[in-house]
Amino acid sequence: MAASRSLTALAGIMLLGAALTACGDQALGTIETRDGVKPVEKISNPSSDGCHRFVKGVTHVANYTQSDIVLYQTADCSEPPGVDSTYLSTQTQDEAVRSTGPWRSFTVVH
Repeated sequence: MAASRSLTALAGIMLLGAALTACGDQALGTIETRDGVKPVEKISNPSSDGCHRFVKGVTHVANYTQSDIVLYQTADCSEPPGVDSTYLSTQTQDEAVRSTGPWRSFTVVH
């Protein structure tokens, strides 16, 4: 019996560790986007790595994750000369100014 309890406890600890490790690789929560008043997409628990492309250009982003994000006007998360990215803190939202154009991608801040 003692060996069985030890194995059960060890298995539980391993599962918990795996779950906690997986959570560290993503921004927990959702990012909601709109184009004007029309909803575009809702992204849940995006990966913390790499560039994420929106399905189309968006003019409003609400960051309901536990991580800050950076919004880009390019599809590849680059900043061409004269074009700035937009930093969006957790639990905030922003609207693109008409003169700057829509956002097309984002990255998660580590």
